[in-house]
Amino acid sequence: MIAPRLEIKNLNRSFGGRIVVDNVSLTIQPGQVTCLLGPSGCGKSTTLRMIAGVEMQDSGEIFVDGSLICDTIFHIPPERREIGFMFQDFALFPHLSVAGNVAYGLSGPKDKRRARVEEMLERVHMRLFIDMFPHQLSGGEQQRIALARALAPRPRIMLMDEPFSGLDNRLRDGIRDETLAILKQEDTAVLLVTHEPDEAMRMADEIALMRDGKIVQRGAPYNVYTRPVDRDSVAFFSDANRFRTEVEGALAMTPFGRFLAPGLPDGTSVDIVFRPQYVRIDFDRAGVGPSATAAEGTAAKAEVIRARFMGNESLVEFCLSHGGAVMKVTVPGVFLPQTGTIMWLRIRRDKCFVFPAEVEA
Repeated sequence: MIAPRLEIKNLNRSFGGRIVVDNVSLTIQPGQVTCLLGPSGCGKSTTLRMIAGVEMQDSGEIFVDGSLICDTIFHIPPERREIGFMFQDFALFPHLSVAGNVAYGLSGPKDKRRARVEEMLERVHMRLFIDMFPHQLSGGEQQRIALARALAPRPRIMLMDEPFSGLDNRLRDGIRDETLAILKQEDTAVLLVTHEPDEAMRMADEIALMRDGKIVQRGAPYNVYTRPVDRDSVAFFSDANRFRTEVEGALAMTPFGRFLAPGLPDGTSVDIVFRPQYVRIDFDRAGVGPSATAAEGTAAKAEVIRARFMGNESLVEFCLSHGGAVMKVTVPGVFLPQTGTIMWLRIRRDKCFVFPAEVEA
């Protein structure tokens, strides 16, 4: 069996008695992009720094191609790990030219270093900028130079700490796609840290969702999105509606009818969670709602609170007539009903999640 390009086992790190990274394990294959996704302060960047060797773990092991590079006793220094690192601020040397920056981590004869610099600048479409300095470049151009510098020594692994967050939104998607294509061509194993779900969904082969120092879910983007492990995992990727109710006879009652709650004892408090895009809207017909269906359950009467156009979709907020709960609904295109309009709402049962209720903080 071929060993993973990068494997981390049971990494732990605490600062001042506070656990920052809690028993984190991951494997990444050559050419694979894994996104470590989570809110600020959840331990993502600390995990990256331990892999890079600039931070020491309290316990756990790190392997590259099956060989141990670090535990609590053995420690290969960062410069010998064959690991590239791209930072949020690009970290280019202002006193060095573009060529000097890209050549910084290279060794060997001068002519070979120069050839590698020119090759990498050609790959990132920056060959004509070779004699310029960082202050003469735009943010997107600096990002390309940072990528060329990180890839020039041919690292086996690339660590990326929110490298696109400083870019203008208009440039970000294109540069991310270019960067991803080059990394795939180099067959580099990539671990990308981000707090943006859209970026993780766009770039990753696998997402590791992190919260409070732990990896709470790991899998392909589609699976992480469609099979969340808890309510917070749903809400991290998008807005989420929630009803709290109790189980009775393996069923949970809501304004939209009963939901199956198998395996949960009577009296258990549960959250019914669903995303706004899976709500169907019907106009009120003389106060008579649509008939219940197996796929969408019972329709609930609701009044429009506000409606806003968001660009590609419209966001409509409703107040349910039964119970007064507020719900968010998204509709493709332009849909701006007037405040006070009465409508009927139904939700797709196959897009709803039933979780044991979490204790409110």
